Amino acid sequence: MSVSFFRNILSKSIQCKAGLIRPSCLSGSTHPLLLRLKHTESAPKEETRPTVYKHSIDAVARTQLSDFGLYVAECLPKFVQKVQITSGDELEVLVAPEGVIPVLQFLKDNHNAQFTNIVDIAGMDVPSRVNRFEVIYNLLSLRYNSRIRVKTYTDELTPLDSACDVFKGANWYEREIWDMFGVFFQNHPDLRRILTDYGFEGHPFRKDFPLSGYVEVRYDDEKKRVVVEPLELAQEFRKFDLSAPWEQFPNFRDVPAVQEVPIKEGDKK
Repeated sequence: MSVSFFRNILSKSIQCKAGLIRPSCLSGSTHPLLLRLKHTESAPKEETRPTVYKHSIDAVARTQLSDFGLYVAECLPKFVQKVQITSGDELEVLVAPEGVIPVLQFLKDNHNAQFTNIVDIAGMDVPSRVNRFEVIYNLLSLRYNSRIRVKTYTDELTPLDSACDVFKGANWYEREIWDMFGVFFQNHPDLRRILTDYGFEGHPFRKDFPLSGYVEVRYDDEKKRVVVEPLELAQEFRKFDLSAPWEQFPNFRDVPAVQEVPIKEGDKK
């Protein structure tokens, strides 16, 4: 096999990639090198950029998530109100406020679950709702290498049961939610503020809490100490429009953001 033959093959391959000639020009030969070149061109390229999420929907994995969500709903029909899959591969179980502890205990102790680690507890405020606060428990199962999200709801006055008896790691997470949102957790061993200062009034993560706050802290040279005074803005209050002029990320989703898993009517509370 001469050198000119390989040179001719590589030249045609480069021209084909550049769009200078049609790919059919290479289809007449069955030489192994040509077959390898054609296979390389037709194979999909794997995403190698580290900042891009390599998201691929696995039908088998989604079926397994749906089946496990239904299993939890069937075992705890009194508390589970809804089961859904978000972003294609994240299982969420929505429960009634009084069912937080039974559901968390079940997910921790059940042999088919073993979610023994609590990764985080998050809060969300939607003032337009009757129960404006949503509390989200993120659990991890090291045994099965899987995650689950448990959601519940409450308002400004109704307390939630503390999960510290089930997960010791819930202590500081619940203190943070109490500090930032004002959600009260009954039976908590040490419910007090954790991020704001002593004597702080209000809860900064509530949507109706002003970004500037109500008081300001400064050092007084005359008193030789830090003083807390009512806030005085040096300029008039300006309203900022934070709407983005470009397209938002959800418009480019390949899968629906939320897929509800149907539960039998008899299983709901």
